[in-house]
Amino acid sequence: MSWIWNTMSETLLSTLFGKVFERLADPLLSGLFENKSFDQTLLDKLKTVLVKVDVVLSDAEEKQIANLKVRKWVNELKDTIYHADDLLDEIITIRKLDLSSMPKLDKDIEPKLKDIVEKLESLANLGSLNLKDSVRGKPPPLLPSTSVVNISEMFGRENDKAVLKEFLLGNNNSLENEIPVIAIVGIGGIGKTTLAQFVYNDPEVTKHFEARAWVHVTEECDVFKLTQIIFESVTSKSCIFTDLNTLQVKLKEALMKKRFLLVLDDIWKKFYIWDLLSGPLKDEGQSRSRVIVTTRNEHVASLMRPVFIHRLLHLSDDDCGRLFAKHAFNTSNSDDPILTEIVGCLLHSKVEAEEWDRILNSTIWDLPDNDEGGCSGILPALYLSYYHLPSHLKQCFVYCSIFPKGYKFEKEKLVLLWMAEGFLEHPNIKNSVEEVGYEYFCELLSRSFFQPSSSDESCFVMHDLVNDLAQFASGEFSCKFENGKHHGVSKKARYFAYLMDQFDDSEKFVFLSETEFLRTFLSLRISDTIECSSVCRMVADVWLPRLKHLRVLSFSYPTLTGLQDKSFDKLIHLRYLDLSHTLIKKLPSSTCFLYNLQTLLLSSCINLTELPEKIVILTKLRHLNVSETKLEGMPPKFGNLTSLQLLTDFVACKNSKSGSHISELGKFSYLRSTLSISKLENVVEAEDGSKAELKSKKYLKELVFKWTTATTTHHVNEVLLNKLQPHENLKKLTIENYGGTAFPNWLGNAIFSNMVVLRLNNCKYCTSLPPLGQLSSLQELLITKMEGLETLEDNQFCGTGQTGFQPFRSLKTLKFMELPRWRQWIHSDHVGEDFPSLQVLQIQQCPKFIESLPRHPSSTIWEISGCPRFEEELTRMVQPQASTDQEEESARRVRPRRC
Repeated sequence: MSWIWNTMSETLLSTLFGKVFERLADPLLSGLFENKSFDQTLLDKLKTVLVKVDVVLSDAEEKQIANLKVRKWVNELKDTIYHADDLLDEIITIRKLDLSSMPKLDKDIEPKLKDIVEKLESLANLGSLNLKDSVRGKPPPLLPSTSVVNISEMFGRENDKAVLKEFLLGNNNSLENEIPVIAIVGIGGIGKTTLAQFVYNDPEVTKHFEARAWVHVTEECDVFKLTQIIFESVTSKSCIFTDLNTLQVKLKEALMKKRFLLVLDDIWKKFYIWDLLSGPLKDEGQSRSRVIVTTRNEHVASLMRPVFIHRLLHLSDDDCGRLFAKHAFNTSNSDDPILTEIVGCLLHSKVEAEEWDRILNSTIWDLPDNDEGGCSGILPALYLSYYHLPSHLKQCFVYCSIFPKGYKFEKEKLVLLWMAEGFLEHPNIKNSVEEVGYEYFCELLSRSFFQPSSSDESCFVMHDLVNDLAQFASGEFSCKFENGKHHGVSKKARYFAYLMDQFDDSEKFVFLSETEFLRTFLSLRISDTIECSSVCRMVADVWLPRLKHLRVLSFSYPTLTGLQDKSFDKLIHLRYLDLSHTLIKKLPSSTCFLYNLQTLLLSSCINLTELPEKIVILTKLRHLNVSETKLEGMPPKFGNLTSLQLLTDFVACKNSKSGSHISELGKFSYLRSTLSISKLENVVEAEDGSKAELKSKKYLKELVFKWTTATTTHHVNEVLLNKLQPHENLKKLTIENYGGTAFPNWLGNAIFSNMVVLRLNNCKYCTSLPPLGQLSSLQELLITKMEGLETLEDNQFCGTGQTGFQPFRSLKTLKFMELPRWRQWIHSDHVGEDFPSLQVLQIQQCPKFIESLPRHPSSTIWEISGCPRFEEELTRMVQPQASTDQEEESARRVRPRRC
């Protein structure tokens, strides 16, 4: 099983080598050596020695398991490659900025480069290590599975088997001319194949199906080969056909009117050939047949449109112990004291990172090398799953080792951290870097390396045992503070994280003096009440300035009131800066020299009133979060930040000398997620709204239009809002303090079929609502403080009166709040319910409202308060004296339902 340790170490090394070779090919680096005063041989020497070392790397990674000298050599090599990457990144960055800095650059850089070359040459002198040239390739492939099963291998899957048999043997006629697909989904090693084998060979199953076929699906899916295997299985004849069409015709004839079972085992990637492969399997009445697929990826299974997904969970502790005893010691006695101790250690995550070497060499690795060891409760299953990860996913997963156990992290922030560290591959023309990161995240989630947090649906966690695996895989290159002590502190450490409220004195940061080459420094928040201001200042003023190689800096400390102007002077590599939830009033001037910065997070900096004027030169900036700050405007020429993907807030200015006009937004072609535009009263020329080009921003999902107060310049407000028409992909829209007397024509237009939330707040001069009933996907509608509204007419509010049109067909929540003049709701005469999906109806603080409510489902919950005239009418209408059928019907319709 040496390939397991091998593949862990190879992850970061192969990535680092790739980065260094990529930087060496940069024209800016080559240009440096055109300077005659520079030693031009250094570049050639560096390339030569890198190639020499690279060819023995695969052999070294395998031998390091048993040879401590080789392991030390690998770690020294990795450390040196880190230094080379830092230096080359520094050279290229400075060269991009100012060619006039060449003399100083040569003087500072040449000695460092020379040291790296000499160090690599020393490492390339292998001496007694006896490393051999080899091509780094894939580990040995797993053997294909078969339907043959050993009954003694079954542990604790009786309930799973019963569930699957019920689907296999029962009637399912829900899919006409389709074969019901049943998917078994779970991480590698959990027992998917074993379970499928037991079901496939069950006597009742074999009797029920007239034909059966078992197919192990390789990564290189070949529809002809798979069809051939199925044909030979159901006919017991050799295939003599060479044409796919002929073969599929013959297979269709062989299966005609037969009830058959097909197992497709171990589907790894998107099974796009399913429709073609399943063609000859479909026939009238074939819903009696069944297909079972096993896969680690639920998304892969979903493409086959399964009628049932069976998610295979961990075995119980007892069953894990029995399985371990069987494979490791060939015994069924799991009560042996030694076995009990080992299994307890593994099952309950009591393994410290330093113990993993011992475990690797123990009898646990006598488990079979097949895909389905059958027990996800012990380490081999995790390793098998890790082993099968592509290298780009391995490096992303290993990086998560810096998180303390149980820490809840957000998907979006983790992707930004990966991006800052250079872990995300260059996207193709269709995908942004961030989208590539989200794909990586979803892949790791589907393989159970991450799991949703049970206490916060927006966050994710790692199981303790998975966290241990990541920590071990990262070796001595990551460290963290956890459970009152440091883990993995080393001069070679590059990644560090800690929970802020675990520190009570600055002495705990002394170790930073030994880790000056850190690339990641993450302070993680779990509480808003942290009383360690002295520690905060010590870290900010003393320790952080020493960490010159940082790519990621998160110092989201609630007691931080400011930073020295030169705090970031030497952080030329920094890509990610998080100062959220601090009390800073302004950013250090040196922020504007972070030329590689991609992410700047300043959310909830409640004292922050301005951004540095020169921040607009940070043209690599992609994410700027300034939500819940007190910004008074955006710096002049803000549109220069053309790489922005996320801009949470834009504050409009009147004067282009002191700030940026709203027209600057037109230069941001790739904005995504949410954008809030405030102080719209500063837009003097309404035509500037068109220049913002919101109509072309198809990736924006949420927009907020906000005036400081509802001004009386009605016409300007109306023209401006009309010019701010968004793209029809928009999902959420808020309009606040709008001073016009009418809403624009685009609001309520049926083209906004994706809109799910609409909030109109304090639009005090508007006297009517647009035809919002035409928004077919709208689920939540909130109307607040609309002082001019006196009458609401369905004929206008609900939209078109075309035959068959159903207004507000998706609306679930409808709220009317603080409408002081609203008196009546005039309903249309059409038959049927106006709000067929309505779940909650709120009418609050509408003192003059008296007329009845529209037709709605009987299950709708009403929340009515602050409407004395309406409540009085309700009381009268539900009294027993209601005598006519019409009065009884009115009483039924308006009776409030309690929450």
